[in-house]
Amino acid sequence: MPFYEKGNVRIRYEEAGSGFPLFIIYGGGLNSQVTYANGPFDAMAEFKSEYRCITMDLRNANGGQSTGPLDFDDPWNAHTDDQLGVLNHLGVDKFFVMGFCIGNPLIWNLMQRAPGRVVASVHAQPSGCDPNSPGFFIKNNLKTWAPGLVASKPEFNMDMVNRYLDKMYGNVDFVLTATRDYVGACQTPLLVLPDNTDAHPYATAMEMVHLAPNSQVSLFPWKDNKQNVALAVRHIRGFLKANRI
Repeated sequence: MPFYEKGNVRIRYEEAGSGFPLFIIYGGGLNSQVTYANGPFDAMAEFKSEYRCITMDLRNANGGQSTGPLDFDDPWNAHTDDQLGVLNHLGVDKFFVMGFCIGNPLIWNLMQRAPGRVVASVHAQPSGCDPNSPGFFIKNNLKTWAPGLVASKPEFNMDMVNRYLDKMYGNVDFVLTATRDYVGACQTPLLVLPDNTDAHPYATAMEMVHLAPNSQVSLFPWKDNKQNVALAVRHIRGFLKANRI
């Protein structure tokens, strides 16, 4: 697979298909990679016949090949810099974006950082804050991301990881990277496929739907059987087709 490099950052990405660009951010939290084995469906396989699909390993994801420093000052924007760097490297201007899980806050950050470039967005299993689960993202990443990171990369230690996670997740609300005012003013068409877990709270997803003026919501539950997944994918396909430029 090819790599995008800038300074001490090296990002592995993958492309498939042709046509209008569809940037796919797979789930898995900070372990987001170019594939999503635990995902409800394979977005690259579903859409590469219609779009130029692009995905990448998140910086320092366990099992991935993207590497770079831990940004203690602005971790969300560091990840967005990586994403925009890959897209710019590939000559992509305007694009669709589909995000699972952590893709939700990353999509909102992309839209703020690159206004006008996201034509429409799909938010599947969107991560958000659940007031009933305070500190969830820090605790979860300490369990699912931090051990593999410090075991495989000796330049990092747990003090650094704790500092990084506290900056990234220690003072978050709603969709983690955007305010309710921003979401309520955003004119970008978006389709939401809600979930209902600690990481992907249904109430937060639906609040996002109600606030965003050009939002749609798919069926719920949609991951419970193959027939419902197929209906959700059909909804995504129609949504993207309706917003293609």
